[in-house]
Amino acid sequence: MAAKARSSTAWTEMAKKAESLGYSTLVMPDHFGDQLAPIAALSTAAAVTETLRVGTLVFANDFRHPAVLAKETATLDLLSDGRLEVGVGAGWMTEDYSWTGIVHDRPGVRIDRMIEAIAVLRGLWGDEAFSFDGDHYTISEMNGRPKPVQVGGPPIVVGGGGKRVLSTAARLANIVGVNPNVGEGKFGPEAAASMSADATEQKLSWVREAAGDRFDDIEISILKFATVVTDDRDSVAGKVGGAMGMDAAALLASPHMMVGSVEQIADELIEQRERWQGSYVTVQADAIETFAPVVAALAGT
Repeated sequence: MAAKARSSTAWTEMAKKAESLGYSTLVMPDHFGDQLAPIAALSTAAAVTETLRVGTLVFANDFRHPAVLAKETATLDLLSDGRLEVGVGAGWMTEDYSWTGIVHDRPGVRIDRMIEAIAVLRGLWGDEAFSFDGDHYTISEMNGRPKPVQVGGPPIVVGGGGKRVLSTAARLANIVGVNPNVGEGKFGPEAAASMSADATEQKLSWVREAAGDRFDDIEISILKFATVVTDDRDSVAGKVGGAMGMDAAALLASPHMMVGSVEQIADELIEQRERWQGSYVTVQADAIETFAPVVAALAGT
């Protein structure tokens, strides 16, 4: 996951490097802080690559009307020859709302609005004119154009750490992100506490229950917040964990952290795939080169 660049050259070179190192997708978040705007940045990344998929983790629904987002994403899917993934979220970071004055409704309202927005996106990506009459959005006989290259539209990604968002993701998304719980509106103690293996088991149980028969068709994504390739696993885990308020054992047990040699991390990811169906692994931009040998080791497995 990447979001920043000091220049056009730096951004495009990073995208080309990710492709050359074997990564499948470049994703970026959607906040008003120090980051590039996602649509322009992903369009640029797609234009300088050939196979690299691009996507968001995730668009904050409150920042754009879904009819606008449907057109923007269909255009990007068309211009990237069908390489787009569309992550959609209810919005969570309190600062985004306080900076902009966008109304920060209670979580239930924001989630309801996100659910309607996903229906609007899929409807406008479809072949025919689309109408929708919801509590938050109304669409009247609109035929969304251009049409995306990917039949039915780009894959939808929804992630979260709470039961309702994960249950919604299980019912509506193609890719489900099992994330820390950021209900506080920031990454704080509650989020850190929800990064454990036990918490992940609970989250996956919600996903399985809500998904029912479609669970095997869902791709499970687990975001990595720290990735350190090292032959001194225990010592480094202690240092990284100390900075995050976790002891070394808790950090090493968390599916959101990777510390160890290439072989140790590769084995850990295979175990997570078998245990949680976690086949979609997202690392931060600062690990793009050090994690590349793990990508190579697991390619085709």
